[in-house]
Amino acid sequence: MIESFQTIATTTEGLYKSKGSKFISFALPVKTVEEIKEVISGFRKKFHDARHICYAYVLGSEGTEFRANDDGEPSGTAGRPILGQIHSKGITDVLVVVVRYFGGVLLGTGGLVSAYKEAASIALKDAVVVVKNVEIQCEIHFQYQMMNEVMKLVKDSETVIDTQYFENECVLKCLVPVRNEKELFEKLRKIDDVRIIFC
Repeated sequence: MIESFQTIATTTEGLYKSKGSKFISFALPVKTVEEIKEVISGFRKKFHDARHICYAYVLGSEGTEFRANDDGEPSGTAGRPILGQIHSKGITDVLVVVVRYFGGVLLGTGGLVSAYKEAASIALKDAVVVVKNVEIQCEIHFQYQMMNEVMKLVKDSETVIDTQYFENECVLKCLVPVRNEKELFEKLRKIDDVRIIFC
């Protein structure tokens, strides 16, 4: 199983011009299709006067979920070249949007492919690529008196605690790096009354 993946740290922008047409590009880190839909909706409002808002995205630690959208440009001339640029960087959890303002001169299919590819490339050029751990979401339930022992194991495994409740029964909602999950869960199961629930 894959233990880590590459994505981008923050949103970056680019601009490419060809025969009067302007191609404004954005590369954004994203996590879900729902988030992508919201972002695209926001772009459509912000750039309501643009001719086309084309995009592509890749999601998942192994990059298995992806889509390209031509938004009315000739089939395969916009979304696919944008997607190609994401794939060439070897990154995932990334959305690239290219907003086109038509300049009055038709570029032809070859010109469009080249323009969208270049615009996407410019946005991605300045993106800082970061490595992220593949993580498992879980809840760890334990008795209050076991707090120190459980917290030490969690800390040593580089687990990220999302939320925590400390009452009669304590609950940690965690993100556990895949590479450390086996060792952590084996140690936790040796402690009395510890329950692990996978989310």
